[in-house]
Parts: sequence; C-alpha cells; structure tokens
Amino acid sequence: MPLDRRRVLAGGAVAFSGALGALFAGSPSAGPQATGGGYGPLVPDPHGLLDLPEGFGYRLLSRAGDTLRSGEGRVPANCDGMAAFRAGRGGVRLVRNHENRLTAALRVPAVSGLTYDPAALGGCTVLTLDARGAVFGERVGIAGTAVNCAGGRTPWNTWLTCEETEDRASAGGYARDHGYVFEVDPADPRRTGAVPLTALGRFAHEAVAVDPYRGIVYETEDAFIKPFGLFYRFLPRRPLGGTGSLRAGGELQALRVPGIADLAVVQEPGAEFPVEWRPVPDPSAARTPVRLQDFGRGGVTHAQKLEGCYWGGSGVYVVSSYARGREGAAADHSGQVWFYDPLRTRIRLEVVFGPATDVRLPGESPDNICLAPDGGLMVCEDGGGEQYVFGVTRHGAVYVMARNADNIGTAAAPEWGEFAGVTFSPDGRTMYVNAYAPGTTFAVTGPWH
Repeated sequence: MPLDRRRVLAGGAVAFSGALGALFAGSPSAGPQATGGGYGPLVPDPHGLLDLPEGFGYRLLSRAGDTLRSGEGRVPANCDGMAAFRAGRGGVRLVRNHENRLTAALRVPAVSGLTYDPAALGGCTVLTLDARGAVFGERVGIAGTAVNCAGGRTPWNTWLTCEETEDRASAGGYARDHGYVFEVDPADPRRTGAVPLTALGRFAHEAVAVDPYRGIVYETEDAFIKPFGLFYRFLPRRPLGGTGSLRAGGELQALRVPGIADLAVVQEPGAEFPVEWRPVPDPSAARTPVRLQDFGRGGVTHAQKLEGCYWGGSGVYVVSSYARGREGAAADHSGQVWFYDPLRTRIRLEVVFGPATDVRLPGESPDNICLAPDGGLMVCEDGGGEQYVFGVTRHGAVYVMARNADNIGTAAAPEWGEFAGVTFSPDGRTMYVNAYAPGTTFAVTGPWH
C-alpha cells in the first residue's frame, strides 16, 4: 500500500459520536489487541488472493466451482452474508449465503427436502471445520431461494437467511413468490427445511437481528431506488421459542421518527430521537410493496440502502450504506451506523463514514459489519475500486485489515469483488470473510491477542 494511502487511513476518515463506547458494550475480552490504529501495512500476497498485515495468514476454505464435499454439486458463487457457530469437539460451522439471481452461473444445488422453489438459484451452504480449522464437511443448507444477501443468527443458534428481492412467481421464471426470510439449522438443515417465515414480511430483506432478551426480530430493507427501504421490527407470538417458533406468526411494524421522513438528513453523530412503531397494513405485500403502503398520518421513516443489522450490548445496530441526493435522498452521506435502544424507544446516530468525495477512503459504502472480539468493528467495503476489510478500534482509529488482491477484471481495467460476511469464530481467534466474486471463503489467523 502506498505511503500516502496509509497516511490518509491514519488520519481517520471516519467520524464517531462521543457515545461510541456503547457500541462495544458486552463484547468478549479475548481477541485482537490492536494498538496505534492496527497491525501495520499490508503485505502483498504472492498467490494474489488476499493481502494481510505481517504475521497474519489465511486458509482458503472454499472456492466457487469446486466440488461440494457432500457430493451434491459444485460450490455456488456470489458468497455473501455468513455466521459462525460452535460445533462438537472444538469445531465450527459456517453458514454462508449465496446471492444468486436467475442469471447465476453456479446455482445452489437443488436438494430434495431443502428446496423452496426449483427455479430459484440462491440459498445457503454449510461448511464444517474441525478443531484445527480444516474443512471436513460442506453441504447445502437451503436451496431454491433467491438473492440471499445477508441475514442474522438467532439466540437458539440458527441462521436467518434473507431474500433481497420481492419478485413474484410470474417474474422471470420463478415458480413461487420471493422476498422472505428462511430459517436454517446449521447442525441439521433438514430440521428447518425450506419454509418461508411469511409473517416477517415480503420485501427486499437485507439483514436481521434478534433481541436475545425479548425475542423481537429487527429487519432492514435494502432499497436504493426511491421510495427507499424501511426499518422493521417483528413481535413474535412465541418469542424465544426456539427453532420453528417464528412460524407461529406475530405483528410486523415499521419505524417512524416523528418529523424525519429520511434518516439521511441527520448528519451529526450523537443526535438522538424518540421513535414510534407503525403496524404494517399488509406484510404479504399482496397488492402494494410494503414501503409504498399507507401508514396513516405522518407516514414512516425511510433510508437509502439499509444493510447491516446486528445486536450488540443492549440494542440493535443498523447500517445505511450510503445516501445520494441525485438518487432522491434528502442528503448525502457515505455510510451511517444507527443504534436503536428498545428500552428507551430512541434511535441515535453513532457513526458517520466518509468522506463521499473519494471512494478509495475507508468507510465508503459499508456493507456487512460485525463486532470484533476486541470490542472494535470490522467493516466490509462495497464501493468502487480496490476492496478492503477495515478495522475500527474502540477509540475510533481506522486501519486496514485485508485487501482483495484477486483481480477479476483485466490488467488494463482491474476489478475486485466486494468483501462480505465478515464474522469471527466463537473463540475469537479466527476471522472468516468472503470475497463475493469469484466466490471465495477465507479463514484469517494471526497475532490477534
């Protein structure tokens, strides 16, 4: 990495509120102990896949086009959201989304009992690693779903995978309606099958987070064309009932911040507002997309590109990847992280990424985001040019953790796939991350402690 770029990164092109410490409340003590803004400059990978700081290394766990160890077919492409779960004898199970549309070259293989719509090409795969980190199992977790982008884990150790589409059966060859959330049990996918959780709504889902104390499910809607998406909460009839409980139904509601129609107008970290929750008139979107429905006087609050959604400490964090006035947003920004406090029913702007004037700077278009074991953040970049995983320390220093070195373009016109699905092993010693294209899953180890 050129020296001038490192200086820019060291300058901390990210603004944080004074309340940032709340973002890291309750995080484990084990894990990275980054000082001085990170682990040093990146070292070029001689294999041309993943550049990491000195002392760090990676294991290539899975690559699109390889044969699944289960024999069910080939490893699908477009690796996206992901989560890590404990397995027996110190092992780990990784549940990985595949954001496949109808044009995907490598579909998630259709497996009997695990396929929702045979015409759809998306879904999830499950990798099983032993205590040494070696892959000894790789199988289909769910198939026949569409555009599986992100999702979230549940307190009962299942994965909720989200369809980022609202296409109906009549759209382009699908046999069934799409736009749902599905539950996947990484230990036994056949236990959950391929059943849409229809009560959670039908819209372009991005990610979910489950309140581990109350069982409320929070959901983001990724809509980049106006009218933009909404932030939802689902009140289940059987909260924290374990696998299958979300099939029992409940009430879907949408966020309203009185006086604010578009979250992009808020620019000052630390700004906090009371919120209301409006019942969704028709969660199934039978006639009208949810975000276009009539919510009554004052309506609801929209935001462009609502993406990451995760639970941390005492509330839920929501990422708006960007907002652009030329596309209809009320103001411009290069990424926001919001915190919703369910006890106080208030929402606060925690982090503002930027600046928007240079897509090479850290924080442009944050997408998947997770808490690192040291209490900081790991952020997957999904913008233009080179693609990075950035770390953010507890004190707000930005550092580079990884660069995608796999050029999927040409020497004259290089191109790199976005990072996605960043997550940590249960013991905090390994970072897992996907390169969306050409579809690669890495395990990163090194001097985290």
